[in-house]
This record gives sequence, structure tokens and C-alpha cells, in this order.
Amino acid sequence: MSRMCEGRVVVVTGAGRGLGRAHALAFAAEGAKVVVNDLGVGLDGTPGADGPSLHVVEEIRAAGGEAIAHGGDVATSAGAASLVAAALETYGRLDTLVNNAGFLRDRMLVNLDEDDWDAVVRVHLKGHFLPLKHAAAHWRAEAKAGRTPDARIVNTSSGAGLLGSVGQSNYSAAKAGIVGLTLVAAAELARYGVQVNAIAPAARTRMTERTFADTMTAPGSGFDAMAPENVSPLVVWLGAEHSAGVTGRVFETEGGRITVMEGWRPGPTADKEARWTPEEAGRTALKLLGEAETPGQVYGA
Repeated sequence: MSRMCEGRVVVVTGAGRGLGRAHALAFAAEGAKVVVNDLGVGLDGTPGADGPSLHVVEEIRAAGGEAIAHGGDVATSAGAASLVAAALETYGRLDTLVNNAGFLRDRMLVNLDEDDWDAVVRVHLKGHFLPLKHAAAHWRAEAKAGRTPDARIVNTSSGAGLLGSVGQSNYSAAKAGIVGLTLVAAAELARYGVQVNAIAPAARTRMTERTFADTMTAPGSGFDAMAPENVSPLVVWLGAEHSAGVTGRVFETEGGRITVMEGWRPGPTADKEARWTPEEAGRTALKLLGEAETPGQVYGA
């Protein structure tokens, strides 16, 4: 029986540990050739002592798969371009991009330094945009040359980006931005044979172990709902040809649960067909709020 990603070339960013590592191993198990990207930084984005991408490549090769390591910074144009080039130069093609790289610098809003804001937004949001941009440019050129690809992009948002998370305004804003980027990219790139979706995973990683320690502890026995490997099957499917027709969607995934997120959509509406007075606008807004669904609670509130 053919494996789901046989012959596909897949790039995974932030693949040295946690979710990215699980994704890389899962794609390789389904027959993909994998470019394992990781800058090898610490939890707060500072340089690390080792190159974790090399260890993941060794794991894949030991299991009979094919993989190469890439240690470039995907939040720079040069690093993102070299990532796409590594796939093309080594394997001659690129089929799937999984954007996963990120780190945390948590602070309450009034204590959050500008540098910590910029660093987190840079890695999460810009680190999604630049690989996406360079991969999309390649696929557009292929389509214009008459070789329309069957390409996939899987972005990584978060429940923090969908609902907010106390102490994580920088991270939440970046992850919400990734959802917006996903929707626009899906619309723009469809003509070139590219599907773009996002996941909002809940799993045990270096980031969540510290922030949500009580809920992330591995059980002594039974199903480990927070294992990052639980998220990867959906990512593999979204990155494969089998997901044809699915684009511009956001999936929340945790343990054995998959949820299609419906996002912002119009709720109760009132139209005076003329300008409101402030008093009228306030009275109407309260009436509409009474008819609306209660929003999800911000994590940690």
C-alpha cells in the first residue's frame, strides 16, 4: 500500500524539537523527503548549544527515510530563500511547507518590553511570511511555466491567537496575524495550485511545558493527550494530495480531538439606514450583545 506522502518534498520549520520534530518524523514515515529547519535557539530565542535539526535528520535516516538539515533563520529573507533553495537543490522539487518556528517571551502587557514584542512577532509572524513568500514565488513560476503544482502550506497558529492568553500579548497577536495571513494566502495562491491552511494545536512542547505546566504533564500510563505526535497526523494529511479542495481553513487539534474553527462571522445586526446618535448606538449595541453568543474566555483570565 502506497504511503500518503510518497515522493513529496516537505519543508518543516522549527523542526528540531516538539511539534516540528513530530511533524518531520511523521512526514518521513509517510514517504516524504524532509528538509528539517531549526535555528537551534533556546526557549526565549537566544542561541543554543547544539543543532537539533541534525539529530532529527539522524532519526529519519535511521528509520530508512530521507532528510537534510537546514539551520538558517527563516525570519530573514536570505534564510527563507535558502530554505526553499535547499529543497530544490537537494531533491529537485518542493511540495509542502509547514511553518512551525517560534519561541516565547511572556510578560504581562504593562511589563512587556518593545524588544520582546518585536522578537516574538518577528519569529512567529515574519517567520511564517518569508518562507511562504519564497515558496509561493517558486510555485507561481512553476504554474506560469505550465507545471501547475499540487502544493500545500500548513501554518501554525494557537488557541492564544484565536481567544487570547493572559501574559502573552505578543504571542497572541502574532498567532492571530498568522490566521489572517493564512486566509489571504489561500485566496491569492489558489490560482497557482497551492492550498493554505492553519492549525491551532495544543500539545506538550518546550513553550507549553512552562506556561501550562499543570495540564501538560505526561501521564504515567494510558493515552498521552498532550503528546505532540497527536497533532502530526492532521498536518500530514493537510500536507498531502489527499487534502485536495481544503484551503483557507483553521483546525484546532488536541489529543484525539479535531475541530474546524469557524472564526469571525457576522452576528446580530441592526441597520438604522441613517446615522446613529451616541446614545442610540450604545443602546443598540447593548441589545445586539444580548442576542449574541458569549465569546470564548481568554486563557488565564
